[in-house]
Amino acid sequence: MSKVLYIKADAKSDSQSRTYRISEKFIEAYKKNNPKDEIITLDLYKEDINFLQEEDLKDLFSTNPEEKRDHRILKYAYQFVEADKYVVASPFWNLSIPAILKAYIDYISVTGITFKYTDNGPVGLCNNKKCLHIVARGGVYGQGPAAAYEMGDRYLRTIFGFFGITDFTTIAAEGLDVIGNDMESIIQNAIDDAQQLARSF
Repeated sequence: MSKVLYIKADAKSDSQSRTYRISEKFIEAYKKNNPKDEIITLDLYKEDINFLQEEDLKDLFSTNPEEKRDHRILKYAYQFVEADKYVVASPFWNLSIPAILKAYIDYISVTGITFKYTDNGPVGLCNNKKCLHIVARGGVYGQGPAAAYEMGDRYLRTIFGFFGITDFTTIAAEGLDVIGNDMESIIQNAIDDAQQLARSF
């Protein structure tokens, strides 16, 4: 049995978020294909996620974080490392990810929990896990002339790799706000891809 951490990072509701329209269909299909797996939904906008303050830093860099599993910040890092699979649903905002998702990543980037330092440099502690990133974009940034401006999926892929998670898949619904594009058709194609992936994820 696997533990799936479903991280939601859109200020909009499930019905209004184009990203969630896709991710919720993935989760629904995943449950059907993996009825014994545990799915933990973490809606960042419903959590007490804030920007790190000076007083928080001493806890994050504690030499013995194991003593602080119930800490309001460190609990997120432990929850993250204890999952087997991750589904990150986040819209493309201002060429990147929503700030709340970056704040969450600051919460889980803790030495001794999600990564460690060695004589050969940092090493991730979340090995043999996999991640799916689902994202809706108004423009086209996955390829073509605007690809160089895409810093959301690129950042997530890099930081998850830093944690040791190299099995990283992206489903992107792009060009949703481009005049002349059929938004519903684009979203449906992404849903189809997500439901297909749910069979093997």
